[in-house]
This record gives sequence, C-alpha cells and structure tokens, in this order.
Amino acid sequence: MKPIAALQNIVTPWSDGLEPSDAELDAIEWELPLILADVNLLDAEIAVLDRAPSELDEQRIRRARRRMLAVRRDLTNQATAAAGMTGGAA
Repeated sequence: MKPIAALQNIVTPWSDGLEPSDAELDAIEWELPLILADVNLLDAEIAVLDRAPSELDEQRIRRARRRMLAVRRDLTNQATAAAGMTGGAA
C-alpha cells in the first residue's frame, strides 16, 4: 500500500497563486453585505429546526429574509448602474 502523503505534491502542488487576487478580494468585499444577510437568515432558520417556531422566531425569519432580499436588490442595482445600463432591457 502506498501512503497518500507521498503523492500529496502530485495531487495538490503548492503554488504561490493560492492567495486570492486583489480583484477576488474586492468582489468578496462587495458581496459581504449579502453574505452576512444570508448568514443571518440561516441562523434564524437553524434556530427553529428542532422546534416549532414561536411568533418571535417567525418575525426574526421574516426580518432576515426581507433584509437579504433588500441587500440583493441593492447589489443588483449597483451592478446595473456600474455597467452603464439604464432601464429598458430587451
């Protein structure tokens, strides 16, 4: 039997290019509000997986869902404005 460690460099060679580029970091930073809103929604949904949601839980889920949709809308509008598109898409 051959140990997998001996083949590790062949499977995943180390490269200096493993760090994210500046463009990738900028994209992550731009999407960060949406990522955080998604995490808040998941937290609210996970909290009620093993029990019936109370009125407060339902309100928290609705609020998190509305926040996530609002952030998604804002990012879409920003991307559209940045691309120079102004309404009337065919």
